[in-house]
Amino acid sequence: MSEDAVSTKTETAAADRRLGEDLLVATDLQKHFPIRRGLLQRQVGAVQAVDGLTFTVKRGETLSLVGESGCGKTTTGRLLTRLIEPTGGTITLDGRDITHLSASAMRPMRRDIQMIFQDPYGSLNPRHTVGAIIGAPFRLQKVKTEHGVKRAVQELLELVGLSPEHYNRYPHEFSGGQRQRIGIARTLALRPKVIVADEPVSALDVSIQAQVVNLMEDLQNEFDLTYVMIAHDLSVVRHVSDRVAVMYLGKIMEIADRTSLYERPMHPYTVALLSAVPIPDTNRRDNRERIRLSGDVPSPINPPSGCRFHTRCWKAQEVCKTTEPPLAELAPGHQAACHFPENTTKLTIDPTGSAA
Repeated sequence: MSEDAVSTKTETAAADRRLGEDLLVATDLQKHFPIRRGLLQRQVGAVQAVDGLTFTVKRGETLSLVGESGCGKTTTGRLLTRLIEPTGGTITLDGRDITHLSASAMRPMRRDIQMIFQDPYGSLNPRHTVGAIIGAPFRLQKVKTEHGVKRAVQELLELVGLSPEHYNRYPHEFSGGQRQRIGIARTLALRPKVIVADEPVSALDVSIQAQVVNLMEDLQNEFDLTYVMIAHDLSVVRHVSDRVAVMYLGKIMEIADRTSLYERPMHPYTVALLSAVPIPDTNRRDNRERIRLSGDVPSPINPPSGCRFHTRCWKAQEVCKTTEPPLAELAPGHQAACHFPENTTKLTIDPTGSAA
């Protein structure tokens, strides 16, 4: 996708948008999937998909979670929307603890937090019409509309760039981009405060990715939405995010505003990820070296001791193997979990997390 197609609009909108108080707060969030074996199904281990995430999302901002496949991004999104039960930690939405709410207690809270799924083909029921799909939230939440559900659905279709005449059509009659617009319309039905978008454009044709990104930006500005964006395309993330959190093996390695993170990455893993982002404009190409990480990502069943990235890090020393670095603030609004961070001037980190 062309960067220029989204850069001007999203950067201007982000500059104009005022960020409010903390709307979504995750504290030491964990999700361990048990491994069971034998006739008695005894637990013999656990997949540590998410292991101690702490972050906040401010009202009106876009926080992006990035990282390699298997780092726990999608699991984090499903935890935030309470599609799966956390193993530990807390989730607070607009001041209310929703960590362990029952299904019935969580139902009214789902009006405030919704999810856009990655696969526009698998997230829509092929047996239901578009009208039934988008109108489902109104019926499930028993929300009455001024002019009826059909009129509300048709207005939502227009809002996402589709025709009201599509009301009686089925999902197989639409393209991938149109299906994702249908999914966005369904998400917007109850005017949520927070939307968790799980790679909303990765399954779409490159030619229409920018259209969907710009649509989401317009909707955010119009309805004061807050996004948690899960993505792997760092060139897109740069233009749609206010802040970016880099994940690796269930942990946050670095979190900062997009300008600081892209211009002065501190964690070696972030530096390696950014070195792989292509720059199509030869006039802008710098002399940076492509960093190739050796080895594979360790298993989340038995993650390495100390810093989880030390098995692939070119800066790793003995302390990295024995002591896990805390996620410390190394610059205003810029946190990184590394004993030997990059792009810092005479900065040392001790195991307690203080910077000197």
